[in-house]
Amino acid sequence: MSHWQLVKLDFGRNPVHFGDLGIGMEAVGERACSDTLFSAWISSYARLFGSGAVEQLLARFPQKERSPLIEPPFRLSSTFIFQSETYYLPCPIEPPKGYPDDDLAFAKEYKKLSYLPLRVWQRWYQGEGFSDFDRAELELKVKQSKTFGQLEREQTFDYSEMFKSQRVPKVSLDRTTRASNFYHVGLIQFQPETGLYFLIQFPHADSVLETQLASALNLLGEDGIGGERSSGAGRFTATWHELDKNWDNVVNFKQPSAYSLISLLWEHPFATEYLQGASYALRERSGWIVSPASGQQARRQAVQMFTEGSVFSQPISGMLANVTPGNFKAHQIYRSGISLSLPINLAA
Repeated sequence: MSHWQLVKLDFGRNPVHFGDLGIGMEAVGERACSDTLFSAWISSYARLFGSGAVEQLLARFPQKERSPLIEPPFRLSSTFIFQSETYYLPCPIEPPKGYPDDDLAFAKEYKKLSYLPLRVWQRWYQGEGFSDFDRAELELKVKQSKTFGQLEREQTFDYSEMFKSQRVPKVSLDRTTRASNFYHVGLIQFQPETGLYFLIQFPHADSVLETQLASALNLLGEDGIGGERSSGAGRFTATWHELDKNWDNVVNFKQPSAYSLISLLWEHPFATEYLQGASYALRERSGWIVSPASGQQARRQAVQMFTEGSVFSQPISGMLANVTPGNFKAHQIYRSGISLSLPINLAA
């Protein structure tokens, strides 16, 4: 029987830098995708337990070069924002059941809802669906800032208030000429009682692996995740939690008609039948890697992955993508396309 846990990352007053598409170091996102979390976590695992142990762990994941049918030892969601006991989930690309065709009066407000509080997400995608009260409240939201309805009480419109972004000026010096270069770095600061969380699913209980992963995550928290770690960014304290009743009902929903990703997904070759009736978005994943063994830096190969919120008619396993640069010989570099999805009901 699979075992789910929820892990909270408390950054305190430490800022974070998760690079995003944009100009230089200025563009920044408020959360880390599943492939970023996986890579950072595995790097800490390698530092703690050695290269042999991490190679044995990675060999248990499906890859293009190995059997894609094996069950991975664990699956990770991307990180999402929480505040106290309010958890946000990515809004599926497909609208919930009951959503009207004539949405012109409130479509702009609805499209702003990229993330939904858990209770609203559950009601729309596993419960009664979109109601006339939701429509009336969204129409009212178009006209005024506060609605005082159920969506307002559940903090549906408060996502952007959970964090603040800032641009910090910095100066770098050329090692040879000592010439200075002025630039800005984007940072995210979370509000009090706000941080990131993710879900992890173990297909079978494995107390040894869970203990090892917890130790590696603690080490990652001391080092930090994301960019600007040398300036103290990205440091966190992790706490592990068993799922409460609400979460347990969400992950074990018994009447799904589709599945919505809460992680990135990559698989090669990708079966075309998966795309029948699917609604999805793609995102290029690229960037730089630094080998913890050799210190060598290189730009990894880019891959296209399905994003969180993509909807498929069945759960898709995914696999690790080998993104090792051609001139990089220290070891293999992987990005995680191992998927994690939640069951939803879109039936009319």
